[in-house]
Amino acid sequence: MEIPFLDLNAQYVSIKNDIHKAIDDVLNSCAFAGGPFVESFETEFASFCGCSEAIGVGNGTDALWLSLLALGVGPGHEVITVPNTFIATAEAISFCGATPVFVDVEASTYTINPELLENAITSKTRAIIPVHLNGQMADMDPIMEIAHKHGLFVVEDACQAHGAEYKGKRAGAIGNTGCFSFYPGKNLGAYGEAGAIVTNDADLAKKIRVLRDHGQEKKYHHSVIGWNARMDGLQGAILSVKLKHLPKWNTLRRQHARTYSERLGDIDQVILPLEAENRKHVFHIYAIRTKHRDTLMEYLKINGIQCGVHYPVPIHKQEAYSFNGYQNKQYPVAETVASELVSLPMYPELTGSMIETVCAEIKSWCNCGKIKNHEK
Repeated sequence: MEIPFLDLNAQYVSIKNDIHKAIDDVLNSCAFAGGPFVESFETEFASFCGCSEAIGVGNGTDALWLSLLALGVGPGHEVITVPNTFIATAEAISFCGATPVFVDVEASTYTINPELLENAITSKTRAIIPVHLNGQMADMDPIMEIAHKHGLFVVEDACQAHGAEYKGKRAGAIGNTGCFSFYPGKNLGAYGEAGAIVTNDADLAKKIRVLRDHGQEKKYHHSVIGWNARMDGLQGAILSVKLKHLPKWNTLRRQHARTYSERLGDIDQVILPLEAENRKHVFHIYAIRTKHRDTLMEYLKINGIQCGVHYPVPIHKQEAYSFNGYQNKQYPVAETVASELVSLPMYPELTGSMIETVCAEIKSWCNCGKIKNHEK
């Protein structure tokens, strides 16, 4: 059985008629750049997240960048985040002219370790970006407490956490802003590039709307230097269709994760993902850990199972961030998990037999001496 890591077509086929109608509505109205379909999605997504405001933007990177700009982050400032994330988190900081400052993550959740935050704060620190990795929110209470104590902003990188919860609050609703990517493979994915910012601060939302539209408060009247970061109408309409299905899709992801954990729970060679107390994990990624990742992935590939790695090179080890001494710094947990995590197939349309096959092949790998043979 061939099992893809991700199957976007399976989801498309299940909602094809509604998607085609939504696209036809946009084509017939010619509302391509911003407009009523984006506005409708913004209202719906704000409600979904439990926020008063949502601003559709071009992608998740725009969401992070414009949030920081609207909060006044700029040259000479520092923003604290983690090294085990997609590089966009750091890029957004750098494109503000600010400096990313990394802290290590918890070994259990792979999200930012609040106990390390205060030692990283300096007089230049302006904000914290906790990354809700793989579909699980960071430990937000101590993060917010430290941020309030030091007068810092909190920008939630929720690009992998659509619908995740922390103590009953959804991702994006706790910090000053929450930033989402709708890259096609996300829990809520567009058919192209798109993103959104959510907030409960009306004044901040107004600033972001001006920034995303060339700095104009009304057409041809530019109060600040902005950027073209608008969401297009096609993506807004498609996301409105898909948002209605997101709770069901997240439930299926959680069921699949439970099945994986039940089937793999007795294997000593792997560490399973943990859903922390008071959190609702939506499993954008189901990543297991093993010291023998490369041999496991090779074995699964030979047996028709596609897997992924998120992320094999921490940001401080990337050539793009080789300046400023980043590569000489050590973040032992982030570096360890970067070398050990392997992401198994995870999407709502997975079948029980597919999950059983993946688990059976992992057990077969563990039992047939592959680890020993590959280490010789």
